[in-house]
Amino acid sequence: MKNKLKEFRESLGLTQEQLGELVGVSRQAINSIETEKYEPSIWLAYDISRICHCPIEEVFLFEQSERKSRAQLSRGGI
Repeated sequence: MKNKLKEFRESLGLTQEQLGELVGVSRQAINSIETEKYEPSIWLAYDISRICHCPIEEVFLFEQSERKSRAQLSRGGI
């Protein structure tokens, strides 16, 4: 999923490790989210958006995702 996490994190002056500590995940997890190798759970995405002081859809760009959702895959994709 596309995201602007790095932008928001850097604007807050946080390192990946600091953000990870605030939301309860490792620095590696934050890096994987920023590089779009890992899609966070909705709860982790929510926690991150709260730290960034903005709506979840400003950090995580759901409409731009090229990956198909599980629901789309089970229906044969669109």
